[in-house]
Amino acid sequence: MTAPTKKPLARSFDCIVIGGGHNGLVTAAYLAKAGKKVCVLEARHVLGGCAATETLWPGYRISVAAYVISLFLPSIIRDLKLKSYGFEVLPRNPSSFTPLLDGRSLLMGPDSRATCREIAKFSTRDAEQYPQYNALLERVAAVLEPLLSTTPPSVLPSGVLGRNIGTLERLRALSDAYAMSQSAAGLGDDLPEAVELLAGAARPILERWFESEVLRATLGTDAIIGAFAPPSHPGTAYVLLHHVMGEAGGARGVWGYVRGGMGGLADALEGACVDLGVDIRRETPVERILTKHGRIGGVQLASGLVLEAPVVASTIDANRTFLKMLGESELPKNFAAAIGRISYASASCKINVALSEPPQFTCLPGSGIGPQHRGTIHIGETLDTMERGYDDAKYGEPSREPILEITLPSSVDDTLAPKGHHVMNMFVQYAPYKLSNNRSWDDVKEAFADRCIELLARYAPNVPGAIVHRQILSPLDLERTFGLTGGNIMQGAMNPEQLFLFRPTAGWADHRSPVPGLYLCGAAAHPGGGVMGAAGRNGAQAILSDIGT
Repeated sequence: MTAPTKKPLARSFDCIVIGGGHNGLVTAAYLAKAGKKVCVLEARHVLGGCAATETLWPGYRISVAAYVISLFLPSIIRDLKLKSYGFEVLPRNPSSFTPLLDGRSLLMGPDSRATCREIAKFSTRDAEQYPQYNALLERVAAVLEPLLSTTPPSVLPSGVLGRNIGTLERLRALSDAYAMSQSAAGLGDDLPEAVELLAGAARPILERWFESEVLRATLGTDAIIGAFAPPSHPGTAYVLLHHVMGEAGGARGVWGYVRGGMGGLADALEGACVDLGVDIRRETPVERILTKHGRIGGVQLASGLVLEAPVVASTIDANRTFLKMLGESELPKNFAAAIGRISYASASCKINVALSEPPQFTCLPGSGIGPQHRGTIHIGETLDTMERGYDDAKYGEPSREPILEITLPSSVDDTLAPKGHHVMNMFVQYAPYKLSNNRSWDDVKEAFADRCIELLARYAPNVPGAIVHRQILSPLDLERTFGLTGGNIMQGAMNPEQLFLFRPTAGWADHRSPVPGLYLCGAAAHPGGGVMGAAGRNGAQAILSDIGT
């Protein structure tokens, strides 16, 4: 019997998407839904980018990089019917636990009354202030959140970095800017504090609102995660707003775990893409982005194969897209120079651990799973601890006392580990990408991981003996594994000068580029890092508005 002839792979598409992370899959799904012939090219063996689940050790399913979700747009979940493809978010209650060496602890969660009772153990004044603080953040977030799913208006002068803006586009941008202004006017007397939250430092805000150091530190940890900055640095306050944003967890501001690990999102997106006819190719790295007569012509793969398309949607960072894969010779000099100035400063690493038993905290004894295990565990008792950790990093030294943000997703998801065992994610600050004295992270990362485990053991002494497996991803590993320049998990620092109208650079915040047909649709574009899907959806909309549906 003759074997069936294998259908040859297509080599021509309406659009090629570089990167099979969550933004890439979102972009592809929306384009395919509009009837476009789409191909997704992913360099790794697994989809999801930083939002991936991998079985690092038999029986243990690990969210290797990203680990919680809230900001993912509900509109995408509805549009792509992701729940029908198995996407499920497991809420966490309590959502935060901060143990202290003096035997006390702070539990916080969506139950406002219970949270205030916990805070009152440290300060009755803070317990009274906390609902007012949250209410302010919610009012500001209500204005800001719609901007996440809105392309920034082109209000900068025409000609900036080679961008020429037509009259119709200019009028549309001015209309959008006016609508945003009217929305901001709704903040009334909150406007000065809103500006401080958007561009200011977290520390002075927290110190003005609260007197208990444990509450300041618990909230302050959220402001520094993924940033190469201390809580006293301008721009860190913006992340405080994320605490009350997003509804993917089932309610506003509720952060949850994806069932099956973060890769559960990628699995659902893949299912939607496949049903829409998207051609998804794993282990297919792109070598070059090709042009033809001044426009995009397709890509050349690392294998040498050329795939043709008039549109390329890149979900990798701007440095790799424009300077590595496209090349400066294809770009206006001033645009290329601006891309070269993007900061990728990073000081984060990730430690993934398999445990034979959950951490047993001396401040809250118990051998099984308790409320303290369900949410994010904060190791870092004061804002000064964070400042000192940053001081080490800015001189090229891994922090002597790292800040740890720990999650134990197996406490609410029994699909991740063998019965009685657990998986633990440790997100660590501060681990600078560039080390002093020309040292390599390959030589120091295991010792740094030991330091982090020893720090956790001060609070939960059983942890070192419970470790079955361990993986550490240094900033250098994050760069190698996920293609993140400088190991920056946000595809570029989330500083005020690199957000909104200025992401990736001034004049080009609408996903387009100086080369017709080339678009940025990942975290390098507005609204930046985080598992949102907004950049992918907004980028797809920009493409469809240009090429027609």
